[in-house]
Amino acid sequence: MSEDEAHYLETNGTLDLHHFKPSDAKELVGEFIYECRRKGICTARIIHGKGIGTLREIVHCELRKHKEVSSFELGGHGSGGWGATVVHLVR
Repeated sequence: MSEDEAHYLETNGTLDLHHFKPSDAKELVGEFIYECRRKGICTARIIHGKGIGTLREIVHCELRKHKEVSSFELGGHGSGGWGATVVHLVR
């Protein structure tokens, strides 16, 4: 993301990365988690798509490093399958 660009994340607990460049994913995941915590959202979903898995791995790498994340798993039936990740935040 260039210095001229800013992403404002108003969230309902779902982040759809289809609308952003893959290079922005790391920063967006952190902002998304912060916004979820601010709103008291404890379970969130990140839609990264199925593809070849590159974006999924970027998202999972960021989630592993984040102290506010207690666990995460691929979405189940009805929540995006392996095209989405369900994130559980520390309570």
